[in-house]
Amino acid sequence: MAVFTQITAAQLADFWAGYALPAVTGFKGIAAGVQNSNYIVETQEQRFILTLYEDTQTGVDPNDLPYFLGLMQHLAGGGIACPTPIARNDAALSGMLAGRPAALVSFLPGRATITPKPPQCRAVGAALAEMHLAGAGFSMHRANTQGPKNWRKLFEASQARADEAAPGLADFMRAELARIEADWPRDLPQGVIHADLFPDNVFFEKGAVSGLIDFYFACHDVLAYDLAIMLNAWCFEADVNFNITKARALLAGYQSVRPMTAEEIAALPILASGAAMRFLTTRLYDWLNRPEDALVTPKNPVDYLRRLRFHRHVASAADYGLEA
Repeated sequence: MAVFTQITAAQLADFWAGYALPAVTGFKGIAAGVQNSNYIVETQEQRFILTLYEDTQTGVDPNDLPYFLGLMQHLAGGGIACPTPIARNDAALSGMLAGRPAALVSFLPGRATITPKPPQCRAVGAALAEMHLAGAGFSMHRANTQGPKNWRKLFEASQARADEAAPGLADFMRAELARIEADWPRDLPQGVIHADLFPDNVFFEKGAVSGLIDFYFACHDVLAYDLAIMLNAWCFEADVNFNITKARALLAGYQSVRPMTAEEIAALPILASGAAMRFLTTRLYDWLNRPEDALVTPKNPVDYLRRLRFHRHVASAADYGLEA
């Protein structure tokens, strides 16, 4: 979450008039993340999250809003703890605010964790599997716009300056992209994936998952790739050393709800490499092209360079704590 577009109280009041909700008593921007503009909006009795969708190179296409908002409605209806879009007076799930498409969703209880422990990794692994199963009945389809083709595109846009982030980065990424593209699996089980389930997108209360948020990269893709994204996001320490205890817990939690196929398990190392490349390319592009006037902190691409270096030496899923 972030703030690229600043809004005024008058603009918010005009937008708010489209809802059958109590009057706004306060609002403030959320300065985290790199994609959309987000605000907490308060009334006397409730809180909401207001999102303005920014059409950026690596961000959300407003044309995809019906998919994202419809998916959240579908998952919430299926018992998944996620933000529920608030319908406007005309039944639409989004409107326009400050020249941007905007939507209002419910505020979820709980807090995200900065340093997840193994029990939390197990709980979120199970929550991801539950989301995958609940998404099976969703009728809309969206391709993964942040897939391998986009990694190549962003690398080519960044390679001339890539070594500003780390010496030799351009050559390393070029070689790794070729390896990943050549070995990328084609026939694994697919469905709705979150595609961005980092620790800051999961809320906990009393050790249990109380909410999954930020579905604006959700799409139809390989289910095990979603798990590989989480291996990268949840199972490396602040010094970017891999924690196999957390990985074992994450994978066990997932398997307790949706057992993986032998083919998925065998493909996990290349999927984890691809997941690292996905965030290395987007973070590198954002780091090189960060807007000076945005209330946002670009994330360091080198963290994912170090993850990718780890995955390229993984022999099998056993190195992640999962036996075939």
